[in-house]
Amino acid sequence: MTVTLLDIPVIFGLSIEVYFFLVIIAIPTFLFWRWLLKKYIKGDRTRKIATWSATLIGTPIIYVGLIILFMFGMTYTPSRNFDKSEWLTDRERRFQMAGDIITSKMLLNKDTNQVKQILGEPTWGSDSTWRQDTINIWTYEMGMGGGGLGFLFHNLIIKFDKEKVAAVEHTEIRD
Repeated sequence: MTVTLLDIPVIFGLSIEVYFFLVIIAIPTFLFWRWLLKKYIKGDRTRKIATWSATLIGTPIIYVGLIILFMFGMTYTPSRNFDKSEWLTDRERRFQMAGDIITSKMLLNKDTNQVKQILGEPTWGSDSTWRQDTINIWTYEMGMGGGGLGFLFHNLIIKFDKEKVAAVEHTEIRD
């Protein structure tokens, strides 16, 4: 026999707290529709049917909308324009500048010294042990964030071909 610390009952495939939230949403929704429809529908019976119908249809829609809004808020990653001084000093929020670095193509066709002048020393890959034939790959750690309920580690991958930047990628590692 398995004993759980918190056994939440499930009704029609939904846990009881979903119904709790639906009731919390339904009360102000009902009051809003009753107030609004009182101005436009004079018949008492028709107004009650319209109010209850709008509440029963609107409540699940509002609930799903709130869940989508919550999920969007949890996974939102802010973005900023590249600023060299912030890049060098604030290592934990570098990932917010990755989009600007990639879309502006500021590093393409730059040599290794120019990249070091812009971004500083890479976290991995600037020594000769990272060379693979003619391809050299540098990685800059850009901190963690924007992962919702988990951690999301960000890296900027710079790929060199013949000592010039050929590609810049933003990778995310989910923990």
